[in-house]
Amino acid sequence: MSRNTITRVCAKGDAFSIGFALGRASASGFSEGVLRTEYYRALNARWRGSDHLKTLESAARAAYPRYVREIEGIAQGAGQDFEDVFLWNCRGDLRLPEGISPATKALAATGCTSLMIPGEGDGPAIIAHNDDGAAEILGACLWVEVEPDEGPAWSCFMYPGMVQGHTFGLNEAGIVQTVNNISAHDLQPGVPRQIICRAILDARSLDEAVDILKRKDRASGFHHNLGEAKTRRLLSVEAPASGFAVREAASPRAHANHLLFSEFDGLEQTITQSSRNRQETADRMIAEGALVGGAEAVLFEESAPIYRDTDRKCDDNIHTLATGVFALFPDRIEWRVHAAPDERDALSGTMRVT
Repeated sequence: MSRNTITRVCAKGDAFSIGFALGRASASGFSEGVLRTEYYRALNARWRGSDHLKTLESAARAAYPRYVREIEGIAQGAGQDFEDVFLWNCRGDLRLPEGISPATKALAATGCTSLMIPGEGDGPAIIAHNDDGAAEILGACLWVEVEPDEGPAWSCFMYPGMVQGHTFGLNEAGIVQTVNNISAHDLQPGVPRQIICRAILDARSLDEAVDILKRKDRASGFHHNLGEAKTRRLLSVEAPASGFAVREAASPRAHANHLLFSEFDGLEQTITQSSRNRQETADRMIAEGALVGGAEAVLFEESAPIYRDTDRKCDDNIHTLATGVFALFPDRIEWRVHAAPDERDALSGTMRVT
């Protein structure tokens, strides 16, 4: 296993220019990592050129043309065909074909553990997140800092070839978002979930972010952890394609990769054993007071494991790619990103809230 690294990239300008810069920075990760995965090859064989993929593109262009323009820039910067890159950005909206390996099925259903810790007294509210993904892109992900011509400045953890927002990030309006994959069986034609996540990076308030997740034309969905620095409010939002449910975090809570809220008790979903284990372990650790040691005390736990390392604990080719921790104050967000438990604060900074 190569050592994890996270490269810091800055971009500015219009949507295409931003996408081009990020595509160029992630070109090798896309060509040498993403394109070689069974996951990509299976989706490409089943969906490239399909009417359904064209429907997703049309819905994205109608709802958020600027973000599709970013994907066009990513494709050109990476030296790839637009449809190949757009298809990869729709991976969660597309059903996998039959006959794929158990490891790829697991990868499609995996992804991340988040913590939300309300502020006490004058202390900050905390959102913290492990981002889990394919070991093939370990070391190929980026931390991107963007100053767009339109919308607030924002920063985000980026997978090669992906439009931003579906991992963990923040903007200068004081909005923090971390995202957990869910595998609800309610996919439908509509706006791809990656595009929805990107829209939240442009939100100027928590209410605006919530309104985006209430759209009824979403092709699929995620679980979103949302925070607002100015108010220190934290929201846990489950938003599969067929519904929306929100809980305000009045006490510390965790979320892994399956729907927890009673509103979705009747919705069929795939729940992996890993997700069950991480949810149960995080809930137990919170109840036992582990957060006294900080969010990392839970996110770096290795027996469940919450922190996933293919070298030692996991046999599904899934790795924790990075850990992000955000402290929300009324006038600023202090953030840090760990490449691994033994690489604390690989990146860190403060974003002033405007």
